[in-house]
Amino acid sequence: MFGVLLLLLLFPLLLYIAAPQIRKMLTSGMCTSTVQLPGKVAVVTGANTGIGKETAKDLAQRGARVYIACRDVQKGELVAREIQNMTGNEQVLVRKLDLADTKSIRAFAEGFLAEEKHLHLLINNAGVMMCPYSKTADGFEMQMGVNHLGHFLLTHLLLEKLKESAPSRIVNVSSFAHHLGRINFHNLQGERFYNAGLAYCHSKLANILFTQELARRLKGTGVTTYSLHPGTVKSELVRHSSLMKCMWWLFSYFLKTPEQGAQTSLYCALTEGLETLSGNHFSDCHVAWVSAKGRNETVARRLWDVSCDLLGIPVD
Repeated sequence: MFGVLLLLLLFPLLLYIAAPQIRKMLTSGMCTSTVQLPGKVAVVTGANTGIGKETAKDLAQRGARVYIACRDVQKGELVAREIQNMTGNEQVLVRKLDLADTKSIRAFAEGFLAEEKHLHLLINNAGVMMCPYSKTADGFEMQMGVNHLGHFLLTHLLLEKLKESAPSRIVNVSSFAHHLGRINFHNLQGERFYNAGLAYCHSKLANILFTQELARRLKGTGVTTYSLHPGTVKSELVRHSSLMKCMWWLFSYFLKTPEQGAQTSLYCALTEGLETLSGNHFSDCHVAWVSAKGRNETVARRLWDVSCDLLGIPVD
């Protein structure tokens, strides 16, 4: 008993002493690529805030023509002007994209394809986390609908342009939370049972399975694809959960800044010689371990077919 009490008393002191080392470990990973992107075109979803904003800013700094694809166009315009002023790159454009509405996704893709001859980088960054049970405009559970199905449809609509622009890359922002995820095809939309936290995990697992199946289908096209865990980042993603907001505040010292959180996205988008690792999952700018469920090719292929069916895409 005395030993337990002593440990409890010493724990805050030990945490204080170890804090710098713990923080360094949790916020590691930097994209060191010096690649410049003049003449390249990039789309970043959800780039009006958080790691998406930092990703767009870095790409603009390198000279790319960057599309901020977001639901809140007014906020997006403010961010675009901020990036333009910081980088001197006027080619930062804002277009409306609501991933919770397939009509909006199709309208964005139609407008983009009419406007641009090329697309070199598609960074599927936007997402929702731990929101109360709700449905998208098309009746999908919100987290699976936005995080997976929305980006699945967007990628499908832009895929030919990516192939025409090869070499090109698709980067899907997933999460370490995928380890707790499961693809239950009998409850994919949360109709029988819904838990906000688990639903987020399921959608992040779907991101990884989508990336792997997409990589398999894109072999030989010059288009490569990667999924990633950005780290635990101070962002607006936890706005739906009071508990998570409290936890974020308590442990804010150990969280990544949005700039740090964007590093692995940038690493996957820019690092030369990464083509042979298409389909892999990354964290802190290194290949990361994926759960057994995230390596299940049978589930990945079935999820692809089910996603196509839900979105009205012909299954090939």
